[in-house]
Amino acid sequence: MQTEDRRVIEHPGERIDDLQRCGCRIIQNENLFCFGMDAVLLAAFAQPGIRPGSQVLDLCSGNGVIPILLDARMRGLDVHFTGVEINPVCVDMARRSARMNGQQERVHFIQQDIRKVCSVRQQAVQKEACMEDMQTPEGQVCDQIAPASFDAVTVNPPYMTGGGGLTGDNYDRTIARHEVLCGIGDVAAAACAALRFGGHVFMVHRPHRLSDIFRAFSAHALEIKRIRMVHPFEDKEANMVLLEAVKGGKPYIHVEKPLIIYREKGVYTQEVRDLYG
Repeated sequence: MQTEDRRVIEHPGERIDDLQRCGCRIIQNENLFCFGMDAVLLAAFAQPGIRPGSQVLDLCSGNGVIPILLDARMRGLDVHFTGVEINPVCVDMARRSARMNGQQERVHFIQQDIRKVCSVRQQAVQKEACMEDMQTPEGQVCDQIAPASFDAVTVNPPYMTGGGGLTGDNYDRTIARHEVLCGIGDVAAAACAALRFGGHVFMVHRPHRLSDIFRAFSAHALEIKRIRMVHPFEDKEANMVLLEAVKGGKPYIHVEKPLIIYREKGVYTQEVRDLYG
Protein backbone atom coordinates (compact mmCIF):
# COMPACT_ATOMS: atom_id res chain seq x y z
CA MET A 1 0.00 0.00 0.00
CA GLN A 2 1.32 3.43 -0.92
CA THR A 3 2.04 5.97 1.83
CA GLU A 4 -0.75 8.29 0.68
CA ASP A 5 -3.20 5.35 0.78
CA ARG A 6 -2.30 4.67 4.41
CA ARG A 7 -3.30 8.24 5.26
CA VAL A 8 -6.73 7.80 3.61
CA ILE A 9 -7.50 4.43 5.25
CA GLU A 10 -8.95 5.11 8.70
CA HIS A 11 -10.81 1.98 9.86
CA PRO A 12 -10.26 -1.80 9.99
CA GLY A 13 -11.43 -3.64 6.89
CA GLU A 14 -10.99 -0.67 4.55
CA ARG A 15 -9.25 -0.94 1.20
CA ILE A 16 -8.82 1.26 -1.87
CA ASP A 17 -10.05 -0.07 -5.21
CA ASP A 18 -9.22 1.25 -8.67
CA LEU A 19 -12.33 2.28 -10.63
CA GLN A 20 -10.43 2.14 -13.94
CA ARG A 21 -11.82 5.51 -14.97
CA CYS A 22 -9.69 8.68 -15.14
CA GLY A 23 -7.50 7.45 -12.29
CA CYS A 24 -10.38 7.52 -9.79
CA ARG A 25 -10.33 5.18 -6.82
CA ILE A 26 -12.80 4.39 -4.07
CA ILE A 27 -12.61 3.38 -0.42
CA GLN A 28 -14.49 0.20 0.42
CA ASN A 29 -14.87 -1.78 3.61
CA GLU A 30 -15.08 -5.56 3.45
CA ASN A 31 -17.28 -5.49 6.57
CA LEU A 32 -19.91 -3.43 4.73
CA PHE A 33 -21.73 -3.83 1.42
CA CYS A 34 -19.28 -3.34 -1.46
CA PHE A 35 -20.52 -2.16 -4.84
CA GLY A 36 -20.92 -4.54 -7.75
CA MET A 37 -21.37 -4.45 -11.50
CA ASP A 38 -24.89 -3.03 -11.15
CA ALA A 39 -23.44 0.32 -10.05
CA VAL A 40 -21.04 0.41 -12.99
CA LEU A 41 -23.84 -0.41 -15.43
CA LEU A 42 -26.13 2.23 -13.93
CA ALA A 43 -23.49 4.94 -14.28
CA ALA A 44 -22.98 4.04 -17.94
CA PHE A 45 -26.75 3.85 -18.55
CA ALA A 46 -27.43 7.24 -16.94
CA GLN A 47 -24.59 9.21 -18.47
CA PRO A 48 -26.17 9.92 -21.91
CA GLY A 49 -29.31 11.27 -20.23
CA ILE A 50 -27.53 13.79 -17.99
CA ARG A 51 -26.98 17.16 -19.61
CA PRO A 52 -24.05 19.53 -19.01
CA GLY A 53 -24.73 21.88 -16.12
CA SER A 54 -27.09 19.43 -14.38
CA GLN A 55 -27.66 18.94 -10.68
CA VAL A 56 -27.81 15.19 -9.97
CA LEU A 57 -29.09 13.54 -6.80
CA ASP A 58 -27.96 10.00 -5.96
CA LEU A 59 -30.31 8.21 -3.55
CA CYS A 60 -29.18 5.23 -1.42
CA SER A 61 -25.65 6.32 -2.28
CA GLY A 62 -23.73 3.77 -0.20
CA ASN A 63 -20.00 4.47 -0.51
CA GLY A 64 -20.66 6.99 -3.28
CA VAL A 65 -19.58 4.88 -6.25
CA ILE A 66 -22.22 6.14 -8.70
CA PRO A 67 -21.59 9.91 -8.26
CA ILE A 68 -17.83 9.28 -8.24
CA LEU A 69 -18.00 7.23 -11.44
CA LEU A 70 -20.35 9.65 -13.20
CA ASP A 71 -18.17 12.62 -12.27
CA ALA A 72 -15.17 10.81 -13.74
CA ARG A 73 -17.15 10.12 -16.92
CA MET A 74 -18.51 13.68 -17.21
CA ARG A 75 -15.64 15.80 -15.95
CA GLY A 76 -15.52 19.21 -17.60
CA LEU A 77 -19.29 19.32 -18.21
CA ASP A 78 -20.13 21.32 -15.05
CA VAL A 79 -22.29 18.55 -13.54
CA HIS A 80 -22.69 18.53 -9.76
CA PHE A 81 -23.62 15.49 -7.69
CA THR A 82 -25.18 15.12 -4.24
CA GLY A 83 -25.31 11.67 -2.67
CA VAL A 84 -27.78 10.85 0.11
CA GLU A 85 -27.02 7.87 2.34
CA ILE A 86 -28.44 6.89 5.73
CA ASN A 87 -25.38 4.97 6.99
CA PRO A 88 -22.88 7.43 8.52
CA VAL A 89 -19.95 5.04 8.01
CA CYS A 90 -20.65 4.90 4.27
CA VAL A 91 -21.03 8.68 4.09
CA ASP A 92 -17.64 9.11 5.73
CA MET A 93 -16.01 6.73 3.23
CA ALA A 94 -17.71 8.47 0.30
CA ARG A 95 -16.49 11.90 1.41
CA ARG A 96 -12.93 10.64 1.84
CA SER A 97 -13.05 9.01 -1.59
CA ALA A 98 -14.19 12.24 -3.22
CA ARG A 99 -11.40 14.19 -1.52
CA MET A 100 -8.84 11.53 -2.46
CA ASN A 101 -9.87 11.91 -6.11
CA GLY A 102 -10.00 15.70 -6.02
CA GLN A 103 -13.77 15.61 -6.67
CA GLN A 104 -14.94 17.48 -3.58
CA GLU A 105 -15.88 20.62 -5.53
CA ARG A 106 -18.40 18.66 -7.62
CA VAL A 107 -19.36 15.60 -5.56
CA HIS A 108 -20.92 15.97 -2.10
CA PHE A 109 -22.48 13.54 0.36
CA ILE A 110 -24.92 13.96 3.22
CA GLN A 111 -26.23 11.54 5.80
CA GLN A 112 -30.01 11.42 5.66
CA ASP A 113 -33.01 9.14 5.36
CA ILE A 114 -34.25 9.43 1.77
CA ARG A 115 -37.79 9.65 3.12
CA LYS A 116 -36.80 13.10 4.39
CA VAL A 117 -34.75 14.08 1.36
CA CYS A 118 -36.65 17.23 0.47
CA SER A 119 -36.93 18.53 4.01
CA VAL A 120 -33.22 18.33 4.85
CA ARG A 121 -32.73 22.07 4.90
CA GLN A 122 -35.29 22.30 7.70
CA GLN A 123 -33.31 19.80 9.78
CA ALA A 124 -31.06 21.79 12.12
CA VAL A 125 -29.19 18.70 13.29
CA GLN A 126 -28.45 17.64 9.73
CA LYS A 127 -27.30 21.13 8.83
CA GLU A 128 -24.81 21.01 11.67
CA ALA A 129 -23.58 17.61 10.46
CA CYS A 130 -23.08 18.98 6.97
CA MET A 131 -20.89 21.76 8.33
CA GLU A 132 -18.33 19.32 9.70
CA ASP A 133 -15.93 19.83 6.80
CA MET A 134 -15.55 23.58 6.23
CA GLN A 135 -12.72 23.06 3.75
CA THR A 136 -15.19 21.92 1.06
CA PRO A 137 -18.60 23.09 -0.17
CA GLU A 138 -20.21 20.25 1.82
CA GLY A 139 -21.35 22.82 4.35
CA GLN A 140 -23.69 24.23 1.70
CA VAL A 141 -25.20 20.97 0.55
CA CYS A 142 -28.22 20.99 2.85
CA ASP A 143 -29.45 24.23 1.31
CA GLN A 144 -29.44 22.50 -2.10
CA ILE A 145 -31.84 19.73 -1.06
CA ALA A 146 -35.10 21.43 -1.84
CA PRO A 147 -38.20 20.26 -3.71
CA ALA A 148 -37.97 20.32 -7.51
CA SER A 149 -34.30 21.37 -7.48
CA PHE A 150 -32.62 18.50 -9.36
CA ASP A 151 -32.40 17.66 -13.04
CA ALA A 152 -31.70 13.95 -12.58
CA VAL A 153 -31.82 11.25 -9.92
CA THR A 154 -29.78 8.05 -9.87
CA VAL A 155 -30.53 5.20 -7.51
CA ASN A 156 -29.30 1.67 -6.84
CA PRO A 157 -31.75 0.78 -4.06
CA PRO A 158 -32.10 -2.31 -1.88
CA TYR A 159 -33.47 -5.08 -4.10
CA MET A 160 -35.07 -7.48 -1.62
CA THR A 161 -38.35 -7.03 0.20
CA GLY A 162 -38.05 -6.75 3.97
CA GLY A 163 -38.59 -10.46 4.56
CA GLY A 164 -37.11 -11.77 1.32
CA GLY A 165 -33.76 -13.50 0.93
CA LEU A 166 -31.17 -14.06 3.64
CA THR A 167 -30.65 -11.11 5.95
CA GLY A 168 -27.85 -12.48 8.13
CA ASP A 169 -26.42 -10.83 11.22
CA ASN A 170 -24.67 -7.85 9.58
CA TYR A 171 -27.10 -4.95 9.89
CA ASP A 172 -25.13 -2.66 7.57
CA ARG A 173 -25.27 -5.23 4.77
CA THR A 174 -28.92 -6.02 5.51
CA ILE A 175 -30.11 -2.43 5.06
CA ALA A 176 -28.11 -2.15 1.84
CA ARG A 177 -29.73 -5.26 0.33
CA HIS A 178 -33.20 -5.37 1.89
CA GLU A 179 -36.09 -2.91 2.05
CA VAL A 180 -35.74 -2.43 5.80
CA LEU A 181 -35.36 1.36 5.85
CA CYS A 182 -36.77 2.22 2.42
CA GLY A 183 -38.75 0.54 -0.35
CA ILE A 184 -39.51 1.23 -3.99
CA GLY A 185 -42.36 3.55 -2.97
CA ASP A 186 -40.00 5.62 -0.84
CA VAL A 187 -37.51 5.84 -3.71
CA ALA A 188 -40.23 6.97 -6.12
CA ALA A 189 -41.57 9.55 -3.66
CA ALA A 190 -38.11 11.01 -2.98
CA ALA A 191 -37.24 11.15 -6.68
CA CYS A 192 -40.52 12.83 -7.58
CA ALA A 193 -40.13 15.41 -4.82
CA ALA A 194 -36.51 16.22 -5.69
CA LEU A 195 -36.91 16.45 -9.47
CA ARG A 196 -37.92 19.38 -11.57
CA PHE A 197 -40.79 18.73 -13.99
CA GLY A 198 -39.29 16.80 -16.89
CA GLY A 199 -36.38 15.55 -14.79
CA HIS A 200 -35.06 12.03 -15.23
CA VAL A 201 -34.70 9.05 -12.88
CA PHE A 202 -32.15 6.32 -13.63
CA MET A 203 -32.42 3.12 -11.61
CA VAL A 204 -31.04 -0.42 -11.57
CA HIS A 205 -33.13 -3.18 -10.01
CA ARG A 206 -34.21 -6.79 -10.39
CA PRO A 207 -36.62 -7.85 -13.16
CA HIS A 208 -38.91 -9.71 -10.75
CA ARG A 209 -39.74 -6.37 -9.09
CA LEU A 210 -40.88 -4.67 -12.30
CA SER A 211 -44.57 -4.74 -11.40
CA ASP A 212 -43.79 -3.07 -8.05
CA ILE A 213 -41.63 -0.48 -9.81
CA PHE A 214 -44.28 0.38 -12.37
CA ARG A 215 -46.94 0.82 -9.67
CA ALA A 216 -44.72 2.96 -7.45
CA PHE A 217 -43.46 5.16 -10.27
CA SER A 218 -46.94 5.66 -11.71
CA ALA A 219 -48.24 6.71 -8.28
CA HIS A 220 -45.60 9.46 -8.17
CA ALA A 221 -45.92 10.89 -11.69
CA LEU A 222 -42.79 9.11 -12.93
CA GLU A 223 -43.33 7.70 -16.40
CA ILE A 224 -40.94 4.91 -17.38
CA LYS A 225 -39.51 5.73 -20.80
CA ARG A 226 -36.57 3.37 -21.32
CA ILE A 227 -35.80 -0.19 -20.20
CA ARG A 228 -32.80 -2.40 -20.78
CA MET A 229 -32.59 -5.97 -19.53
CA VAL A 230 -29.21 -7.30 -18.39
CA HIS A 231 -28.39 -10.99 -18.88
CA PRO A 232 -25.36 -12.79 -17.41
CA PHE A 233 -25.10 -14.93 -20.58
CA GLU A 234 -26.91 -14.81 -23.89
CA ASP A 235 -28.88 -17.96 -23.11
CA LYS A 236 -29.74 -17.04 -19.50
CA GLU A 237 -32.68 -15.01 -18.23
CA ALA A 238 -32.17 -11.41 -17.15
CA ASN A 239 -30.98 -10.83 -13.59
CA MET A 240 -30.90 -7.00 -13.69
CA VAL A 241 -32.93 -4.27 -15.32
CA LEU A 242 -31.93 -0.66 -16.06
CA LEU A 243 -34.73 1.90 -16.18
CA GLU A 244 -35.12 5.56 -17.08
CA ALA A 245 -38.24 7.50 -16.10
CA VAL A 246 -39.34 11.10 -16.58
CA LYS A 247 -41.30 13.19 -14.09
CA GLY A 248 -44.52 14.16 -15.82
CA GLY A 249 -43.58 12.28 -18.99
CA LYS A 250 -46.09 10.93 -21.50
CA PRO A 251 -46.66 7.16 -21.79
CA TYR A 252 -44.20 5.55 -24.21
CA ILE A 253 -41.57 2.94 -23.41
CA HIS A 254 -38.51 2.19 -25.50
CA VAL A 255 -37.13 -1.28 -24.81
CA GLU A 256 -33.46 -1.43 -25.75
CA LYS A 257 -31.62 -4.51 -26.90
CA PRO A 258 -30.44 -6.73 -24.02
CA LEU A 259 -27.04 -6.20 -22.47
CA ILE A 260 -25.08 -9.46 -22.20
CA ILE A 261 -22.36 -9.52 -19.53
CA TYR A 262 -20.27 -12.59 -20.36
CA ARG A 263 -19.27 -14.00 -23.75
CA GLU A 264 -18.17 -17.12 -21.90
CA LYS A 265 -17.40 -17.92 -18.29
CA GLY A 266 -15.01 -15.31 -16.93
CA VAL A 267 -14.83 -13.34 -20.21
CA TYR A 268 -16.75 -10.07 -20.56
CA THR A 269 -18.44 -9.18 -23.82
CA GLN A 270 -16.85 -6.33 -25.74
CA GLU A 271 -19.68 -3.97 -24.81
CA VAL A 272 -19.11 -4.54 -21.09
CA ARG A 273 -15.36 -4.11 -21.53
CA ASP A 274 -16.03 -0.79 -23.24
CA LEU A 275 -18.29 0.32 -20.37
CA TYR A 276 -15.44 -0.20 -17.93
CA GLY A 277 -13.34 2.06 -20.15
